[in-house]
Amino acid sequence: MENGHHFLVNQSILYRNTQKYFDKILSKFDIGAGQLIYIIAINENEGVTMQEVSRLLEMDKGTTTKSIQRLIEQGYVEMRIDEKDRRIKHLHMTEKSGQMINEIYGYRNDYRMTLAKDMDFETFAEALEQVTDNSRRLLVDEDRYQGIRIGRLDKLSFADYPGKAAAVVYMGGCNFKCPYCRYRDLVFMPENYATVSPKEVLGFLEKRKGLLDAVCISGGEPLLQEGLAEFMDEIKDLGYEIKLDTNGYDPEKLQTLLETGLVDCAALDVKNTALRYAETIGMQANAFRYDNIVRSIAILQQSGITYELKTTVVREYHTLEQLKELAECLKDKGHWVLQQFIPGDSNILPGLTAYTPEEMKEMYAVVRQIKPDTELRGIDE
Repeated sequence: MENGHHFLVNQSILYRNTQKYFDKILSKFDIGAGQLIYIIAINENEGVTMQEVSRLLEMDKGTTTKSIQRLIEQGYVEMRIDEKDRRIKHLHMTEKSGQMINEIYGYRNDYRMTLAKDMDFETFAEALEQVTDNSRRLLVDEDRYQGIRIGRLDKLSFADYPGKAAAVVYMGGCNFKCPYCRYRDLVFMPENYATVSPKEVLGFLEKRKGLLDAVCISGGEPLLQEGLAEFMDEIKDLGYEIKLDTNGYDPEKLQTLLETGLVDCAALDVKNTALRYAETIGMQANAFRYDNIVRSIAILQQSGITYELKTTVVREYHTLEQLKELAECLKDKGHWVLQQFIPGDSNILPGLTAYTPEEMKEMYAVVRQIKPDTELRGIDE
């Protein structure tokens, strides 16, 4: 082994020695080698967002958030809310970081000179760039979306995104089991269920540029999908507006996704009053957290994007009194849509019934007195 060229060993040694070197010299600033690339990226790209830093450094979102949060807590980086779009937060170096930045660039140059001893460093740097680029090819395009499960693609809809010709991407899997849900297979994803690959969806959207205006990300529950932001980013790069449909049960993920600026419009399903919410979503009351829904609504209110709240009205789960109570609860929370339930063989619990169009109109007239910004949708005449 002493006489061979051991690529992986040398690569490991180079990485570890680099970490040790910068950990040592940066310790006086109470930071380590892991934060170094974030400092340089923000300093050289003032006003960058966390998502842009992740993309620039090819790092996962969680690692980026954790590292930058540490720099914010230490007072080296500050976050400023965009004046025009409050969902977007820009990163800037602080006055405190000034001296540190100067020393960091000096240490970096010293390190480069040490590595370049007795060799042409420019040639080495070019080779390293090529090797790095080659390494990216080891990861197939599908890998970044391996956590995405798409159950269905509707290629054209005029009903799902207000005022837009849109494709609808239905994500598979859901943390609710609403008995009246008409997408049973999307919720349970049977073993023989034929999914649609993310690459196929993106290929379709590439071909429809100029013909479609937007894409609606629905489900199932989209926020369960790992890699959702990266997938939506690809859609954005194709020039589409994006609408997100969600049940609102994960306010943290909703907040994080909205902060990327990828969501232009949203719809949140408000299933029922607090007392009957768990029953309406097929969950045990002691396992359900109603506060998650309340927090998600508040997040949408503060986001600055267009959004609506939707309630599918089912005879077995909703009475006029409950709708009146819900109208009071949502009075100042945003546009509210009452949707007529559509019974069918694909419902999770067969046999549930819908109100007649006349009954829906009568209930709508009553709740509209409480909440004027209510809309009635899906009436089958």
